[in-house]
This record gives sequence, C-alpha cells and structure tokens, in this order.
Amino acid sequence: MNGRRRFAVMTHSRPEETSDALRELAAVAGGAGADLVVDHEEASKHRLDPATGLLVEDDITDVELCVVLGGDGTILRALRRFGPDVPVVAVNFGEIGFLATLDRDGVDEAFRRACAHDFELLRLPGLEFDAPAGPQLALNDVSFHRRLGERVAELAYTIDGEEVGCVRCDGLVVATPAGSTGYNLANGGPILAWGVEGFVVSFIAPHTLTARALVAAPGDVITISNRSRAPIQTGADGRPVGLLAPGESVEARFRKHAGTLAQLPGSSFYRRLRAKFGAFSR
Repeated sequence: MNGRRRFAVMTHSRPEETSDALRELAAVAGGAGADLVVDHEEASKHRLDPATGLLVEDDITDVELCVVLGGDGTILRALRRFGPDVPVVAVNFGEIGFLATLDRDGVDEAFRRACAHDFELLRLPGLEFDAPAGPQLALNDVSFHRRLGERVAELAYTIDGEEVGCVRCDGLVVATPAGSTGYNLANGGPILAWGVEGFVVSFIAPHTLTARALVAAPGDVITISNRSRAPIQTGADGRPVGLLAPGESVEARFRKHAGTLAQLPGSSFYRRLRAKFGAFSR
C-alpha cells in the first residue's frame, strides 16, 4: 500500500457514453493524489492503460467507495459486488437512474464529495435465495416467469410454512423496498418507502380476479413452488439465474443490510419518487 486513497469505478455497457467522463474522473483523481481502480474488463472496454490516478487490478480490494457511471443496472451490480461495507456513489448515465446520486454532468462533484465524505449513507436491504444456479443475492427483486412460447405458469407461494395461494399467471415477483419501484410497480404492486423493512409479492398478468399483492414482514421466509408443467425462468435484479423445474421450490429470506448507497445530504425518497416517476403524470 502506498498510502494513496483508492476509489473503485464501474461503468455500464456503452463505453462511448462514459469513456470521456471516466478519463476526466481519472485526471481529477490523479491531481488530487488519489487512485481510481478498475478491473481488466473495464480497462479493455475503455482501452485504458495504467497511469497516474488509474490502476488496473484483477481483484479490487481496499477501496473507500465505488463510483458508478451508469444506470440502475450497473448500480445494482456494484452494490452486489462490493457488499455493505463499500458505499456506492452513482452518476446517472442510464434512463431513469432511480438509485443514482447525481446526474451525468456531476462527475467532478461526485469525486469531490467522495473525497470529502460529503454524503449520507443509505443502507439497502436485499433478498437471499438459493437459485438453480446457486446462492444468490438480489437488491431489487427476485422474479419467476414463464418462458416465451410456454403455457401460463402455475406458481404457489408459502410464507412461514403457510401456503397463501397458488396463482395461474405469467410470473411472480418478490421485491425489496428499493425494488418496489421497478418490476413490482409495473405489476401494480405497492411502493415501499426506503427504510421500510420487509418485502412485497406481486404477480405478472395473473389469470384471476383475486390475486393481490402482499407485503410480508422482514422475518418472514417465502417459498415459491413451480406447479407448472414446464420449467420457469428465475431472475435476480433482471439477470437470469437458471430454470426452476416442475415440482421444484425456491426459498427467499430478507437481509437487512445488503448494500450501501451514498446519497446527497438531505435527499428525500418522496422527492426522488416525484422527480423520476411523476414528471409525465400531469
């Protein structure tokens, strides 16, 4: 260790939108006597070579925080990668950017605030579950949906050992408070304010008049069972994580602190909600 401060950086999949901002960030970091650290995938994507203020490492450790140049998908990837101990500060280069800290003209401000620790920490919960591909952690949601061309799914859900229902539908979503404004919101499920503990279960195109979204307590354990004749696609934060075969089940649990998001001092969930989702409702 050389005593210089270290900040990880992650960007989304469109380098033509973020390469200039990343080089600007590296120049500012070098001038401030700090290092930005990227992995070899990021370096290759942006055609970067190690330089003053920029390090390329296989396994990124010992960083103060992670700066994200991207949208919600990249922010979620950073939160999963660095866990609860490394805050993520994000500059929105995506579409909605509900989790982002600053807009895309805030690269210099993001680094200045990071160096000064001029932000508040929001501790985000998650969902732990054993997917067909192995143990998984979701910050937004876990989804189960029928594959294209297959018949309507039949999914049963059990909470704390009690079967609540079995629904014919296109799919089912279990969402955290942070994820309640995503897939769950599109399903007509309730929005959970950040700070609420628990998770919400909602349905994708249910073939019934009685399937309603349900908010469960943080200590509840939910089990999703596939009673369809065909395998069901399982996803975490929008990523496919395997198929749930007929007769198989997945159990999910609430984790109180799964990631840490850096936010501007005084940020309001309700102001963010209005700004990101209310602009076209007039």
